[in-house]
Amino acid sequence: MIGQKTLGGRRVLLIIGGGIAAFKAPELIRLLRARGAGVTPVLTSAGSQFVTPLTLASLAGEAVHQDLFDLTSETEIGHIQLSRSADLVVVVAATADLMAKMAAGLANDLASTLLLATDKRVLIAPAMNVRMWDHPATQRNIRQLKQDGILFAGPTSGDMACGEFGEGRMIEPSEILAAIEGTLATGPLAGRHVLVTSGPTHEPIDPVRYIANRSSGAQGTAIAAALRDLGAEVSFITGPALIPPPEGVRVIKVETAREMAQAVEAALPADVAIFAAAVADWRVANATGQKIKKDATGALPHLEFTENPDILATVSQDRARRPKLVIGFAAETEKVIEHATAKRARKGCDWIVANDVSPETGIMGGAENAVIVISDAGAQSWPRMGKEAVAKRLADKIAVALA
Repeated sequence: MIGQKTLGGRRVLLIIGGGIAAFKAPELIRLLRARGAGVTPVLTSAGSQFVTPLTLASLAGEAVHQDLFDLTSETEIGHIQLSRSADLVVVVAATADLMAKMAAGLANDLASTLLLATDKRVLIAPAMNVRMWDHPATQRNIRQLKQDGILFAGPTSGDMACGEFGEGRMIEPSEILAAIEGTLATGPLAGRHVLVTSGPTHEPIDPVRYIANRSSGAQGTAIAAALRDLGAEVSFITGPALIPPPEGVRVIKVETAREMAQAVEAALPADVAIFAAAVADWRVANATGQKIKKDATGALPHLEFTENPDILATVSQDRARRPKLVIGFAAETEKVIEHATAKRARKGCDWIVANDVSPETGIMGGAENAVIVISDAGAQSWPRMGKEAVAKRLADKIAVALA
């Protein structure tokens, strides 16, 4: 892929923050230029301690912007022009401080002013010490930024310059590039907003036990990535899955079915809604705040169950905000077509993607899938294939349906 002009004609406003990971910014600029993108670097005061303006300007082929009060550009309100001229704003070495400014809406230097003034999507690659990443204030800011629509690329876990190990390490330039390409992808779904749910939900019994299922989240993740690659803006709402979410999509992490229902409500409206998550049908109504202990009598705990919200039916039957295309999933162990067809009618969705998840199939938690797509046209059986291939075929089918 190196050298292919996949970003030809696109412009990236690249803000470099003040973390040691800023040293990776020159390589990201090189990769972006190789893909055909124009790059306008913005260097924070702290960032200039790790990488020089001359290096950035030489690689970008453009002037580096540092000062909010540059009189030449500010006579033409230059910071507003900068914030609007790019197709995407990217922040590398997004420090805890810079993220806090973004979350609070502060604008006391060029970088934070651009981020507040822009009308374009913003993708950040966080970089900080693991303790700073885990701090409640940072986690609170992350939740706010995601709610504001900020896209995240990373971070990942690994060795840090400070000698510690953990989450907070900035991902590599090639991975940031992939997230940028996914965000700026052009294709038949460009301009479309697609909502995808994925993974299991965990319904607590007590603070250490919960009810769940065997879903890995692999199929939902693959679908989100395939839709992203066709140019869609994807809101990816995931339970505690084994598979990490794809880059270049808006990720909303939840635990329970009720949290997922709330996240779906907040993510609407959408052009398409795909409900690939394996949502628990019931939750424990009398879940306790303390761990349930055995007693001397050997008495078993009494669990009372209640139904969880029916997310698929709620969205399918919402006349005011129903997406143009609503797709549900049906994991069955017998009478797959019969049960999935009945589910489609009962829920009111457009398509049902059904599969046989009997243990002998190896599909639930495995790398392959064999699905039957049920719609007004009937039941269409697809051959067994990798979950990425299933996702691509489904994404192509969605693009045709929306054309």
